[in-house]
Amino acid sequence: MSVAFVKEPNEDQVEGLPERDLGTEPNFVTDRGLEMLDAEIAKAEASLETAREANDKIAVAMINRDLRYWRARRSTAQLIVPEADSDVVQFGHSVTIERPNGKVQTYRIVGIDEADPEEGLISYLSPLARQLVGKEAGDTVRAGSTEAEIVSIE
Repeated sequence: MSVAFVKEPNEDQVEGLPERDLGTEPNFVTDRGLEMLDAEIAKAEASLETAREANDKIAVAMINRDLRYWRARRSTAQLIVPEADSDVVQFGHSVTIERPNGKVQTYRIVGIDEADPEEGLISYLSPLARQLVGKEAGDTVRAGSTEAEIVSIE
């Protein structure tokens, strides 16, 4: 059978698995981000043990690659704790904005690995986060194709 359409590598390809991209930006994290990194490492370690017991060389190679990634992310993590009484948007803050149509949204500015826009968690590298950081309540920022007013900062 041709391997052209096979998603998983075969045993001959295990050695050539590309490493996951660590990026070049600083690895800023919140407390929650550190916990998430630790959980990913623990999960991968458990999966690795299972794959080894099953003698699944392909899974072992893929999990080892993931473990290298998560351990590197953990070792480069820089915990950032925002100033609690700051009136200026910082990494780690939750920011509520109001769009011209009256829609109110709250976003928390977090690290790359924590980002989940559907849950209101945006990477500090995202265009919206870059617009928000350094601003105060009452300021107007570009939010996609419209502008939005910062209503509150927590």
